[in-house]
Amino acid sequence: MSVKKTEVGQDKISVALNRKARMLYEIFDTYEAGLELNGGEVKSLRSGRISLDGCFGQSKDGELYLFNLHIPHYTFDTSNPADSRRSRKLLLHKSEIRKISTQIDAKGMTLVPLEIYFKRGWAKASLGIARGKKGPDRREELHKKALNREAEKSFKGKFKA
Repeated sequence: MSVKKTEVGQDKISVALNRKARMLYEIFDTYEAGLELNGGEVKSLRSGRISLDGCFGQSKDGELYLFNLHIPHYTFDTSNPADSRRSRKLLLHKSEIRKISTQIDAKGMTLVPLEIYFKRGWAKASLGIARGKKGPDRREELHKKALNREAEKSFKGKFKA
């Protein structure tokens, strides 16, 4: 996996994108949070080694944590390796933590990481307050995409100059 800049001239370097999140969840609100990491984890992130599969956010003791975020051990780190799937603290203002905590305590709501990136050298996570889509919801969305694709194909041939 390669690390790339998202736009020319912008200081946001995307490391990982959770493509399944928008397909499996209905996203209501998004937040940007810092990640509390140690040195080896930052080096591993910069090399693009991360997995968001099965990752979720939860409030614990008045703070927010990301659980099941897999950042493998950096090979050149000589210190004792930490658990690669340990819980990592999210850095937010207290008012944002309270707001997110009340939203995810509602029935059926969860905190899902959408993207991990570096912004001005700091590791950040884009988080979404989401509710899981059921089977019929997903099928309906796929049907709408197919109809839009078909409509675009039919218009494409008619407007050639």
